[in-house]
Amino acid sequence: MHVVVIGAGIVGAASALELLRDGHQVTIVEPGDPGGEQAASYGNGTLLNPSSIIPMSAPGIWKKVPSYLADPLGPLAIRWSYLPRVLPWLRRFLAAGSTPAKVGAIGKALRPLLAEAPERHRLLAEEAGVGDLITKQGVLFAFPDRAAFEAEALSWKVRAENGVKWLELDEDELRQREPSLDRHYTFAVLVEENGQCRDPGAYVAALVRHAAEQGAAVRRVRATGFRIENRQLRSVTTQGDEIPCDRAVIAAGAWSKVLARQAGDNVPLETERGYHIVVRDPGIEPRYPVMPSDGKMGCAMTPQGLRLGGQVELAGLEADPNWQRADVLLKFARKVYPGIPQGLSLDNVKVWMGHRPSMPDGLPCLGPASGCPDVVHAFGHGHVGLTAGATTGLVVADIVSGRKPRIDLAPYSPRRF
Repeated sequence: MHVVVIGAGIVGAASALELLRDGHQVTIVEPGDPGGEQAASYGNGTLLNPSSIIPMSAPGIWKKVPSYLADPLGPLAIRWSYLPRVLPWLRRFLAAGSTPAKVGAIGKALRPLLAEAPERHRLLAEEAGVGDLITKQGVLFAFPDRAAFEAEALSWKVRAENGVKWLELDEDELRQREPSLDRHYTFAVLVEENGQCRDPGAYVAALVRHAAEQGAAVRRVRATGFRIENRQLRSVTTQGDEIPCDRAVIAAGAWSKVLARQAGDNVPLETERGYHIVVRDPGIEPRYPVMPSDGKMGCAMTPQGLRLGGQVELAGLEADPNWQRADVLLKFARKVYPGIPQGLSLDNVKVWMGHRPSMPDGLPCLGPASGCPDVVHAFGHGHVGLTAGATTGLVVADIVSGRKPRIDLAPYSPRRF
């Protein structure tokens, strides 16, 4: 069949490769540069964490909403001007993790999508000639003390119930493992199954380039919708023309909502605007990627320097970035790594903002569209898009090729809301 993949992020790239492997003709539609700075995949925190099965929503989080509105530079901020538009999504978000049972159900649903992610990405990377970009040294979760770790008991309980294992490190062991960390961190857990994609932008670009070498056509244009007749797909429409096809995959990230609606599903997709900074020549050489509990962000070395990525800002697709949030990240970087020199010039710090495509419950939309089964949803991965990308590509190929999907798709239904 001829399959049009809309979007050349990690999900679209992996889907295209798996569809080619099944013998389909593939056209990738993407207006920007694959792996370019406009893409969420580019700005990822670089971590490939099968352990990242805990949703952002948690019991009691509703009590913090006033602080999210009051502090525009906090780890999760909501712009007042955007509140009326985001309110329906926010209600669903608060409800999604309102009980331990709901958090546990989301964790159970996410685990099959994330399991074995570093290995699956390694295979794709090696196939594309960039195997050195995928590593699996584990990820450190650093805490000021054991009490801070125990305060997150629900999260780690859900992880344990889903097969995540870890090593607990006391202060001495932590110093030996990661001497660059600030000494206010006295306890950590090392999740050895977690890995890293050292340069997500270069990785995605390589996958799309490899797909093209395998016969995929790459159209540099924006998809605008579909021509559907009697619930059968006839073509994907673009800004310039139509692309006749048998199947289509919506993998357009935060821009997928309008396309999904045309295929029969009104999904509560929102953009969680994320920020990162890259400190060139940071003066330190961390051995492990680190997720500090007091910052809720990822810290990892990349070929370009030390990247700190995280934060959530609910402000929509059109608002200008708030670059003060990047300043917050730099200040926190020094709190985590005291060896970073003071007085860094702006030439040494690169800032970025992008759009995570997020569903309220932290689960993506994955499966055939309601109004036209020839269209496959593959978007809304939120904070786990890079990690989940390789398995999502396999599932998309299963659906298109008529095989039984390798994971249960019920939790990912676009109709679950």
